[in-house]
Amino acid sequence: MLAASEPERLYSGLSLLVSAAADGRPCGGLATFRALELLLGTSDRDDKFARSFAELRDTALELEGLELYACSASVETIGIARETIEERLDGVMSTPSFLRRAEGATLLFV
Repeated sequence: MLAASEPERLYSGLSLLVSAAADGRPCGGLATFRALELLLGTSDRDDKFARSFAELRDTALELEGLELYACSASVETIGIARETIEERLDGVMSTPSFLRRAEGATLLFV
């Protein structure tokens, strides 16, 4: 579950997902509210961290074995077009659906 509003915390969560997926373990993430905006948007920062975050985000979005979904409630509340989400993420999913799909898996909340 990705809910961090700070790019540094989201970076840590993405780093865990990317590391696990790169190690061959199937992973999934559900991005909510500000974390969703950070995944879809661009940073207004122009520093080393912003470039590193963008690279990690792009790796996460392209990595096989790692599926990232937008929380349906967040999508409706924020008003992000589904087309925008489907261009970058694996789709939109409700929290209950995500939890059912992740049943038995290690669940982290960042």
